[in-house]
Amino acid sequence: MLGRGLSTKRNLLVRLRPIAFIAVLLILWQIAVSRSPAHLLPGPWDAAGGILDLVRHGLLLKYIAASLFRVTWGFVAAAVLAIPLGLTIGWYRRAELAFNPLIQIFRPISPLAWIPIAILWFGVGDIASVFLIFLSCFFPLLLTAINAVQRIPSVYVNAGRNFGLSPAHLVYRVLYPAVLPQLITGLRITLGVAWIVVVAAEMIAVNSGLGFLIVDARNAGNRYDLVVAAMVIIGIIGLLLDLGMRSLEGAKSLRWDYSED
Repeated sequence: MLGRGLSTKRNLLVRLRPIAFIAVLLILWQIAVSRSPAHLLPGPWDAAGGILDLVRHGLLLKYIAASLFRVTWGFVAAAVLAIPLGLTIGWYRRAELAFNPLIQIFRPISPLAWIPIAILWFGVGDIASVFLIFLSCFFPLLLTAINAVQRIPSVYVNAGRNFGLSPAHLVYRVLYPAVLPQLITGLRITLGVAWIVVVAAEMIAVNSGLGFLIVDARNAGNRYDLVVAAMVIIGIIGLLLDLGMRSLEGAKSLRWDYSED
């Protein structure tokens, strides 16, 4: 009983550490703001007041929904196209030789460099932002899928073929379980990139969303309390998205790897 009580207390302390750390940061933030004569940065209470102001005017959920809508469509479209294409390129050596030069040319180009072209093609609106998010996700997911296939030991592929597995069964029994853990990790990282890009895209290409809120608050009377409030909301949502993807990594059905028996 004593050991169980100590274990429970230890687990509670471990869970409280992040909360305590955040509380210390908020206190330091407030102290730094209060000692700054110029008040260049709003304090935590001002940011909280900004969030309440957004809630009162019915803008908070509207802007969050707009940003999540764009991220969802851009991220899903990139995953649907990039992952099958990457698996195919990684599986067939000739396909890799054909597509790799093109991939390496477009991959280093920042998605934000496409903003003028996105506005030219799609105008100012949701489609332009979705297109930019799609570009930011497509190439990382494509390379993740290619590398995941190429890391499959040939002995397992040959064993599947020797047992008479058809191509469809080879994909389901060997390719799918081998690449899935790496794909989930790649999806998690890429979702974070998409959340960063949507904020930048919304500062230029749309008139709603959390990125637009930052620019609009700056231009409409220097409401830096709303700017910081938007930054806090962006960080919290980014954390929640990452936690959601990490939960997929821990699922038993996705833990399969060649290192396991």
